[in-house]
Amino acid sequence: MIQPAYSGRSSLWKVFFYVFVLTFYPAVSMANTQPQLIQLSPPVFKEKDFQALLKKRYSCRQFKNQSLKLDDLAGILWAACGKKHDAVTQATRTIPSAGATNPLELYLVVGKNSVDKLTPGVYHYLIDRHALELVKNKDVRAELALACLGQDFIRQAPVSLVIAADFMRTCARYAGRGERYVHMEAGHASQNIYLAVYSFGLATVEVGAFVDTQVSQTLGLEGDLAPLIVMPVGYP
Repeated sequence: MIQPAYSGRSSLWKVFFYVFVLTFYPAVSMANTQPQLIQLSPPVFKEKDFQALLKKRYSCRQFKNQSLKLDDLAGILWAACGKKHDAVTQATRTIPSAGATNPLELYLVVGKNSVDKLTPGVYHYLIDRHALELVKNKDVRAELALACLGQDFIRQAPVSLVIAADFMRTCARYAGRGERYVHMEAGHASQNIYLAVYSFGLATVEVGAFVDTQVSQTLGLEGDLAPLIVMPVGYP
């Protein structure tokens, strides 16, 4: 019996198909297991007068039960320690860092119905990608307030920003002196948060009274990360 002329081509295409599936399917499967990122919008600030921002800045411990805009938070996160340029000869972050060791990591605690487009939980701000990665899918504001010695305004605030640091990134280069540099950098980030918050008509306060281990456990901090500053944010 004479076989159709196209049967050989059909078999060859099947071989190519199976080779393609076996080659690329594991990569596709792995990609589907990667954490979903929330891409943030480019920062746009409303307040143009720097002196006006300095006059507005104060520490607020009473917040309205009003949800925040994700775009506003994007600007605040970027101001804290965001990436500016790719050029080697220019500053790469919005804050100075000793030897460009960049020890800081920023986390965002979000309550229920607190931010549009965000579910409750703990998010890690990915500086290089200007995006949020969900770390814990749970409203942990009550636990965070408890870890902060029961300061209830932290539970009431829609969100809290937590500045954490890996001291070894800086101390590996500057030894014991590096610890001072890390605290200086955290201060830069905190002041930037203050000013950015008030540029969006919001308010905040810098909190340093907390139990480190409890805050780390609440946020799910891993490795050598240590919490340094908690900053609840909301409408005053």
